[in-house]
Amino acid sequence: MGSRIRTALSRAKYAAVGAAVGAAVGGLWSRNAASTGGALGGLAGATLAELKSGAGGVFADKEDDEADEAEEADAAA
Repeated sequence: MGSRIRTALSRAKYAAVGAAVGAAVGGLWSRNAASTGGALGGLAGATLAELKSGAGGVFADKEDDEADEAEEADAAA
C-alpha cells in the first residue's frame, strides 16, 4: 500500500512541475497562453510520469501488488 502512495505522489509531482513550467513559459506571452501552457505542461508531466512508472502503471493487476508486498515483507525480515 505504501508503494502505491509513493508512486501516486511521484506522478503528481511530475504533473505539478510540468504545469508550473508550462504556465511559466506560456506566461511570457499572455494570461491565456499561461493557462493553456499550464494545462499542456501538466498533461505532459503526467504522461512522462506514467511512462516512467512502467508498463503496469495505475492499472496493474492486484496479484502483482500482493506479490510486491510479499517481497517487501521478506526483505524487511
